[in-house]
Amino acid sequence: MPFFIIHGNIVDVPTDAIVNAANTGLHVGGGVCGTIFAAAGLAEMQAACDKIGGCATGHAVITPGFRLPAPYVIHAVGPIWQGGNHGEEALLASAYRSALQLATEQGLRSIAFPLISSGIYGYPEAQALSVASLTIGAYLKNHDQLKVYLVLYGDIIDDLKPSIHPMSKI
Repeated sequence: MPFFIIHGNIVDVPTDAIVNAANTGLHVGGGVCGTIFAAAGLAEMQAACDKIGGCATGHAVITPGFRLPAPYVIHAVGPIWQGGNHGEEALLASAYRSALQLATEQGLRSIAFPLISSGIYGYPEAQALSVASLTIGAYLKNHDQLKVYLVLYGDIIDDLKPSIHPMSKI
């Protein structure tokens, strides 16, 4: 299965698309979202997102990558953590599946994800990692032509070091 967990900056991952942990308004945000918008070109990315108009939680949309090494950015909207009893897991899994489906529909060969919803949206990292891994793994059982990277940073990295590949090996 072509699925790798790596450590690095998502904007530097050499893939056909990177995934932005987006908000429903597709507005520039902080964290991963802010980093992606800045690297792509803030004005160009925001104009492309404004043209789309928004994206519901659990879904994804695609824009050009503009100044990024990746030709495309897939904006996936994960849920805000509300304690785990408001459908967060299903919505998070749906966000990953929607992004993967867009990549497949576009004929892309590789995609890099951040750990969606685990930043400002407050989804517990270990649970977010489990949802991401299970959802991506299940998708790849029927779509093994797609190479998927999950790009992690922060404290969760220390717990996973034996299974994480440095970006230089991509």
